Amino acid sequence: MDQSCQYHCYRKTREINRVNTKKSDKIKLVVFDMDGVLTDTISSWKYVHDYFGSSNDRSVDAYLRGKIDDMEFIKRDASLWHVDGKPVTGGKLVEILSDVPLMRGAKECMSFLRNHGVKTAIVSAGLDILARRVASEIGIDYVFANGLKTDKKGFVTGEGLLNVKLMYKEKTIQELSEISKVSHECIAAVGNSCFDIPMFEACGLGIAFNPEDDCVRKAADHIVEARDLTKILPFIEKYL
Repeated sequence: MDQSCQYHCYRKTREINRVNTKKSDKIKLVVFDMDGVLTDTISSWKYVHDYFGSSNDRSVDAYLRGKIDDMEFIKRDASLWHVDGKPVTGGKLVEILSDVPLMRGAKECMSFLRNHGVKTAIVSAGLDILARRVASEIGIDYVFANGLKTDKKGFVTGEGLLNVKLMYKEKTIQELSEISKVSHECIAAVGNSCFDIPMFEACGLGIAFNPEDDCVRKAADHIVEARDLTKILPFIEKYL
């Protein structure tokens, strides 16, 4: 079982109710996970770790076991990133993450949705630096992602900016629904991991994009086994 699938088992220990029981008959907003969906990389956090040659495997294990929370997870990650013995700067993170490739078909997918009057959003526990870059490049309306505070000189302080709890993305969907004034049943969610299952359950339509585990496939209404975001459009087009 993939390590992230431990999360799914964890969620089974408590009841997760689908917000709506009726599937959508019209999609007005599509929510995307970022890492592995909008971007062709496993994790924006891991991308930075790979750059520095560091690893957060111990923190991941502690997090999945419930021994640390999201903020401590972020703090531990940031503590591993240094340049010449000093904390990394926000500018350096921008530079590192500028190389992260977009998923094939991402621009075309957003263009199609925009032309059909459908709003788009990123809901990701990944780094907000990358999320903002992606949103700017392909035209996404709302961005929810996590970040790091910096001091007056631009150095990362180690304190996190928590906007999306990895295990509770349905809470962000609720917030997004209120901001956008789009009801849950008119929102579609696109994700690839166990952590996206709550988004599927909170929305009218769930699409598993290159799903990592069988539990993601089972939770979705539709499955796309291709690294091309335009392949999700036939499923959404039915609801436009």
